[in-house]
This record gives sequence, C-alpha cells and structure tokens, in this order.
Amino acid sequence: MIRIGHGYDVHRFAPDRALVLGGVRIDYEFGLDGHSDADVLLHAICDALLGSLALGDIGGHFPDSDPAYKNIDSMRLLAACGEKIKERGFSLVNLDATVIAQKPKLAPYIGEMRRRIAGALGADETAVSVKATTEEGLGFTGALEGIAAHAVVLVQNSD
Repeated sequence: MIRIGHGYDVHRFAPDRALVLGGVRIDYEFGLDGHSDADVLLHAICDALLGSLALGDIGGHFPDSDPAYKNIDSMRLLAACGEKIKERGFSLVNLDATVIAQKPKLAPYIGEMRRRIAGALGADETAVSVKATTEEGLGFTGALEGIAAHAVVLVQNSD
C-alpha cells in the first residue's frame, strides 16, 4: 500500500531570532516567529508525513500551548513524526519540498538541508528533494513578511 501526504506551513519574520530552515542555521538578519524554532520547512514536512497516514497535523501532536515545545529544535519533531510513520509499518519512499522566500537566497544551504532531513528520517539522501523559489516580489513572501513551505511525501507499507 502506498499513501501520499501534503504539508504547508508559514511563519512571519521576527527580529532577534535565528533563521533555521531544514535544520540548518541560515545567515540572515531575521529569524521566524513561532513557539518552537519556527523551522517552516520541517513543519511542512511533518504535516505531510502525518497527513500521509491521516494522523492529523503537527499542532495536534506538538501543541504550541505546551511549554515542553517552547524553542524546541524542529529536527526532534521531524524525527518523532518519522517514528510515528515507522510504528505504523510504513517507510518513506520520497519527499519533495519547496521553500518560498524572497530572501535570503537558499541555494548554498540546500545540500545540508537534504542531508539533515534524510538523517532525521533514516532515509537515503536521494529520497529527499528540497527546492527554493521566490514569488517575484508578490504576496507576503515577496513583500519580505515571512517564509512559506510546501512538502509532499510518498510512503509505502514496509510489510
């Protein structure tokens, strides 16, 4: 059996925070606002993984009302979502994610993001695709108000 899942997340820029995307610290003047480290890419991937097996969303599993998740490293959340998939007898076939950000330029960081995501999920790096795009100055990302991310995963029954 195969299943697909889609995830989407968005966070607004915030001063005095580190920008973390795909588990990688990005050199930029702003970070993202959120209860955790606000890693919008990993949150979209978590939602895609959970959605693939109709397990709800990241907020249901790691609520922002719980102080245990305050400033948590989202790589820990990603690994936990990967474990939830494995516990149900599924494994990742592939993951395709897109970060939508006018700035900063992310190309220098993509390889490391792929390595970290694959490592957290116990997957081969060739099964993890991360891309970045701008919206040509349009919308909230184009206006430099924040960053969005989409992710799609394919999982299959391991049995």
